Amino acid sequence: MRTVFSIVLLWVVALGTASAESPKKILVVGDSLSAAYGIDKQLGWVALLQQRLEQNGSAYEVTNASISGDTTHGGLTRLPAALAYERPDIVVLELGANDGLRGFAPAQTQANLRAMIELARTAGARVLLLGIKLPANYGRAFGEKFHQVYLDLADQQQVALVPFFLEGVAETRALMQADGIHPGAAAQPRILDNVWAALEPLLSQPEVLQAANP
Repeated sequence: MRTVFSIVLLWVVALGTASAESPKKILVVGDSLSAAYGIDKQLGWVALLQQRLEQNGSAYEVTNASISGDTTHGGLTRLPAALAYERPDIVVLELGANDGLRGFAPAQTQANLRAMIELARTAGARVLLLGIKLPANYGRAFGEKFHQVYLDLADQQQVALVPFFLEGVAETRALMQADGIHPGAAAQPRILDNVWAALEPLLSQPEVLQAANP
């Protein structure tokens, strides 16, 4: 007959084993730039991220919650449900491009992204912010003000940042689709490399216990 002690010990060991085997999660919340718009989804940088994690023996499972055409307002609206369902360890925020293309006020974009960062941290997730730059035809002044949103947020909220996650892609015509806005399949490995440089250090960091101060 098993003693109470042995039963408790077996339960603790089983619980620990189950916990160790449970994959950690990365939630990517973005727009068409992360939703593999116009190309096979398996060739998109988010799918390539999952492959790289597996190749590196990293126990992370990636969920791509990116929707083409989404704005920071849309992302903020759907983020609470995604956090509750996925319970991610890391949240990658790639939003704002459609805000800029539609001429939304950078201050509103910044407020929405800040709220998303705080929600993710409250849920115990580490955050990686992917910065965006607008095409030159949107004007230098507006473009600089828009891009500054990401730099300021990363500094104020102390989150990891890729200043321009399409670096080396957006300025290379051969890597873009015919619309000149969306990266093609050949661009996706370069995009992943841009993201990976900032994401890899987060993989081994401890969970966030509370939200950052506003």
